[in-house]
Order: sequence, then C-alpha cells, then structure tokens
Amino acid sequence: MKPISHRELFAVTGIPVLFASLCCLVPVILVLFGLSTVAFAASLSDVLYGQHKWLFRGVGLLLLALSAYFYLRRARGICTLDEIKKRRHEVMNVLALILITGVVGYILWLYVVVEIIGIFLGIWG
Repeated sequence: MKPISHRELFAVTGIPVLFASLCCLVPVILVLFGLSTVAFAASLSDVLYGQHKWLFRGVGLLLLALSAYFYLRRARGICTLDEIKKRRHEVMNVLALILITGVVGYILWLYVVVEIIGIFLGIWG
C-alpha cells in the first residue's frame, strides 16, 4: 500500500473545494475582473451564501465523492467490490484522508482566504 502523495491529495480535493466555495468566490472574481460593483457583489454574496450555501456545499460534497471514486478506481486500481473488501483498510484510510482534507481545505479556503480577499475589496465588512 503506497501512501497518497500531497499532489494526489490536492488533485482529488482541489476542484470540489473550489466548487463548494463558489457562493462567495463568484462575487470576489466579479469585482477583481471589474465586471461588477462592490455593492452588487455584496448583494450577490448575500443571496448566494444566505440562501444557496447548502446547494454549493452539496455539489462540492458530491464532486468530492466522485473525485474519490475515480481516484480509487484509476490510481489505486480498486474496481470491484471484492477489491474493496480485500483492501478495505486502505480504502477507508484514503477516504478518511480525502474527506478530512476536503473539509479542512474548504474551511481554510472559504473562511480565511476568500474572506480576507473580500474584506480587502470591501465586499463584506
């Protein structure tokens, strides 16, 4: 059993974390590219984060599950239920690591990085 590398872990969790944080990332991107005013971005973030945050989180979790499935299937060669049963400890360890990394990555990305950028741009107080 080879350990999962940092690069593989980032590849598996990066896109789902990005999709889960789109509720607050979209207003920041619109302001950074000059496609929106700060007032519109603030109201958009209120709507997206206030009313639809669980939709974004659900899509992110679904993408994380699909990403983990494809990683186990392609990189680890676990394609059948018999393989899952034989290598259940490896599968459980990899899934736990992916889930923990995804949750921590989401929290750090959304509530630290995007929050600081949003405050710097004046989108939210």
